[in-house]
Amino acid sequence: MSERSQASRDGRQLTAEQIADNFADLHTPLDGMQAMVEADRCLYCYDAPCIRACPTAIDIPTFIHQIGTGNVNGAARTILDANIMGGTCARVCPTEELCEQACVRNTAEDKPIEIGLLQRHAVDHLITDIDTGKTPYPFTRAEPSGKRVAIVGAGPAGLACAHRLAMLGHETTVFEAKAKPGGLNEYGLAAYKMVDDFAQREVAFLMEIGGITVEHGKALGRDITLEDLRGGFDAVFLGVGLTDTNRAGIDGDDLDGVEDAIHFIAALRQTTGDLTALAPGDSVVVIGGGNTAIDAAVQAKRLGAEDVTLVYRRGADHMSATEWEQDLARTNGVNIRLWSRPVAFMGEGHVDGVVFERTELDADGRLAGTGRTYTLPADRVLKAIGQKLTADDVRGVTVHRGKIEVDETYRTSLPGVYAGGDCIASGEDLTVQAVEDGKRAAHAIDACLKGATDRQETDSQTGAATGATKETTNV
Repeated sequence: MSERSQASRDGRQLTAEQIADNFADLHTPLDGMQAMVEADRCLYCYDAPCIRACPTAIDIPTFIHQIGTGNVNGAARTILDANIMGGTCARVCPTEELCEQACVRNTAEDKPIEIGLLQRHAVDHLITDIDTGKTPYPFTRAEPSGKRVAIVGAGPAGLACAHRLAMLGHETTVFEAKAKPGGLNEYGLAAYKMVDDFAQREVAFLMEIGGITVEHGKALGRDITLEDLRGGFDAVFLGVGLTDTNRAGIDGDDLDGVEDAIHFIAALRQTTGDLTALAPGDSVVVIGGGNTAIDAAVQAKRLGAEDVTLVYRRGADHMSATEWEQDLARTNGVNIRLWSRPVAFMGEGHVDGVVFERTELDADGRLAGTGRTYTLPADRVLKAIGQKLTADDVRGVTVHRGKIEVDETYRTSLPGVYAGGDCIASGEDLTVQAVEDGKRAAHAIDACLKGATDRQETDSQTGAATGATKETTNV
């Protein structure tokens, strides 16, 4: 790291080899012996707190025990039964705040089990064995139900829903606006977290179950409508994520060089080969306090930006980025400034600086400006100030405070239409939560469709009208 850091300080362009090194795997995977040794540390708790801390309720002690006894593919099956995208979650979940935080070994005298690395070891082992023909695909489909479900969005929620519905015997068609499936797993995560095209490998693994068709270039509200989907399918699941970004709403927001951090990350993720063509800028300012802001700042630094400053309007304890992510930014040479909010982007045509106002909490605990300002030079500004749902894209369902309203079974206000993932308020906007939403919604849809089938058979026997049968199908 010292050679790369010196190159940045001197303002010299990093070589392709240096950048490739910067974007190597963030975490070194465990080998077989390391996994066995780490698994042996698990106490196999009866009432394991790590399971309760996992949004998908993976049976963590069991899969670790399976690794310890040499049944690595069995461990992967235990993981994937609960979380079909366990490979991605092993790489990007904030395990330090979820399962590993809850681990009984997480004490001042000890350290938690490396649950994330063990999970990755197991899932990667299984996917590799399937790819090389050493082991068959572990999931099977139920008998065809004759029901068809439309899924909008090929992100974690939509794909998890599709896979579980396929297991339950239903045909699904996934409508995706982008050229690749995967959602934020493909377009929104730091490149050093998802090396070797893992997002697409995971999607390919998931699709092997069959019964899932993906149609790309199909955006809700532009190419398809909810009305059309409700008319052509027995149920609809919305896994659209958050489709738009928040604007700063200050002078200079439209200057060249001012862009959304999520677009910067997506462009980097979709660049193959030599990354030296992606000039990050010399003085980069990142605005925001979440993991997207951290990902953008660290990647700008690793691309060779001389000076990267992340600015957040509140204190470190208020940042949604985990403490581990904040430390990652600092160790990569990112400056973090707190208690500051942007009030203007400066420049003639192209940004050359950002004016910030210092902030504080008032007597009622609300954020307030102090009137004191300062200016940071910047030839590139990356905004990570949040994403939002465009209500027009989901016209017809009830949206409250920027999220689709659902009941306990993930049903929206429209009969037959369900939703999950970042577009609803089910918990933290995390991949693991989106997967859980998709899985639970699939079971709710299955129960509804099977109930509709049972009613259809009863109505048919009693001579009920076809129209009534069709209506119950969409409930």
